[in-house]
Amino acid sequence: MRGVRSLLVLLVLLAAIGGYAIYESRRPAADSGEKKDKVFNVEADKIEEIAVKSEKGDRTTVRKTGTEWQIVQPITAKPDASEVSGITSNLASLEVQRVIDEKPSDISEYGLKDPRVEVAFKSGGQERKLLIGKKTPPGTDLYAKLADSNRVFLIQSYLDTTFNKGTFDLRDKAVLTVNRDNIDTVTVTTTAAKTMKVVKSSGEWKLAEPVAVRADFSAVESLVSRLSTLQMKSIAAPEIKKPEEYGLDKPLATVTIGAGSSQARLAVGKSAGEGTVYAQDLSRPMVLTIESSLLDELKKDPGDYRQKDLFDTRAFNANRIEVTRGTETVAFEKTKTKNKDGKDEEKWRQVAPMTRDVDQSKVENLISTATQARASSFVDTETKTGLEKPELTIAIKSNDGKREEKVAFAKSGSDGYAARAGEAGAAKIEASTIDNLVKTLDELKKPAEEKKPEEQKKTEERKK
Repeated sequence: MRGVRSLLVLLVLLAAIGGYAIYESRRPAADSGEKKDKVFNVEADKIEEIAVKSEKGDRTTVRKTGTEWQIVQPITAKPDASEVSGITSNLASLEVQRVIDEKPSDISEYGLKDPRVEVAFKSGGQERKLLIGKKTPPGTDLYAKLADSNRVFLIQSYLDTTFNKGTFDLRDKAVLTVNRDNIDTVTVTTTAAKTMKVVKSSGEWKLAEPVAVRADFSAVESLVSRLSTLQMKSIAAPEIKKPEEYGLDKPLATVTIGAGSSQARLAVGKSAGEGTVYAQDLSRPMVLTIESSLLDELKKDPGDYRQKDLFDTRAFNANRIEVTRGTETVAFEKTKTKNKDGKDEEKWRQVAPMTRDVDQSKVENLISTATQARASSFVDTETKTGLEKPELTIAIKSNDGKREEKVAFAKSGSDGYAARAGEAGAAKIEASTIDNLVKTLDELKKPAEEKKPEEQKKTEERKK
């Protein structure tokens, strides 16, 4: 009997599984291409107002006037355009994945008696409201219904992140209001009593403080982009009452951004935990939190924003190079000559203290070594550099002689140093750079036709 009972139970289970399989086979496949019903008959750009209640209980109303959206409840603030657009476009394209129950006796089992999320909107004088409940057991869909209908249906679960938005999520999180294209000055002051100021003139960034020198364009542009796109992580307080609680009574860094006639100022305070610090746009009363990595960037030494290349000129646009070593100056110029076929070609020639042909590759090596030299750091006036009596000075002309740059090189102990004419301070460089310049210059002093016996022998053998 026991075996019979087991067989009967097995048959019942198989029948149930078979019935479920038949049911599933008759359901439209998710990717069958079957057209689904739209939840709303509305165009995204015709929506005039949206009101969202998030899972956390925030109730936020955003209203459009003309083409501009504005948060009107519970605060008045500029909204995040991408978040608002995400809601309106998804309301317009929202589809019923499947109808669960046309007339449910109890909507609480779907989490719709007290909906987690509510999204209402107005369009053309009519108001519609979407109620969103729990996720389905597999987690692929959400139970939903309209406020004026009993029907329970499914919508795709990814929409939860689109509609479940609190007030902070929907507001514009830009920390500073400044036009990126108009920024022409940035001043950073830190508690280390260091001030770094950069100024943009004719499209080029220059360091104005602590010294007037060339700036590293990419480094400054990176800082400017970071500041102009800075986003708040949270609002710590709607109004600052005790600045010392946030370290804003004595900010660790203060930034002033100039954009034409307008100006924006940001104060950065102490740690707010979890990789953030407190900050305040000094034109607004609220206290924000921002990523602490910005403070790390603001605390950089001003030298990090200096141009590290000793020469702006590159080998391809150099026309003349003069090297002074002691009392002797050797000069090389790029000249146009006729080749054996009678065609014009550019060729380097020594023009001082005598005129003669030179090894082209060695001149190019000399220029490349000089123009590729970079500062590893910058030193103050108290550092012994030996630049009062430089080992050699190199002047390079470029752009058909319209531009000239001059840099002095010296060694002090095992370190190398360089100073660019017209710029304060000195750069620390690899001592080997100076050694290579001297070596290449000595090789260039030899007549171009002078060769080692082995090379000369090979040449003669080839001629035979």
